[in-house]
This record gives sequence, C-alpha cells and structure tokens, in this order.
Amino acid sequence: MNKYKLLGLGMLLDAIGMVSFVIPGFGEFTDIVWAPISALLMTKLYDGKAGKVAGVITLLEEGLPGLDIIPTFTIMWFYTYVFSAQKSYNKA
Repeated sequence: MNKYKLLGLGMLLDAIGMVSFVIPGFGEFTDIVWAPISALLMTKLYDGKAGKVAGVITLLEEGLPGLDIIPTFTIMWFYTYVFSAQKSYNKA
C-alpha cells in the first residue's frame, strides 16, 4: 500500500476511535468492541515487532477510558516513515 494512502487510512481509523470519545456513556461500550479490532488492524497494517507492539499500545489506548484522543495509527505512521526512515538513512 502507498505510504500516503496508509496515512489517510490511519487518520480515518483514528477518527473512528475518537468518535466514541464524543458520546459520553455510549462511548465506553463501543471502546470495548473497537479496541481489539483496532489492535488487529494495527498489526495487519504494520509488520514485524513494531506492528505487534503498536497493536498492544492501540488495544490499551482504545480500551482505557479517556485515552481515545491519542492518534495511535498516525503516530505509528510517523514512527515508521519519518523517524525510522531517518535512522536507516543515517546508518548508510
């Protein structure tokens, strides 16, 4: 998948996770359903150990109340394509 399409998809998934934050009471119920789905999607979108760690972080972030505001998919995209890319560039 193109990295910019992945960024757009990640922003969409972050927005879906934040929607439950807007609806008090009902949002906590939807988080129980959304947390494992978002963790699975994170591990499918990002391979390797980083994807698995991000999946666990996403599961916790979506499952714990009040943390829905954190854009984990977008943060993971920046980690993968900006920060890790700079590390590999500096090694060469």
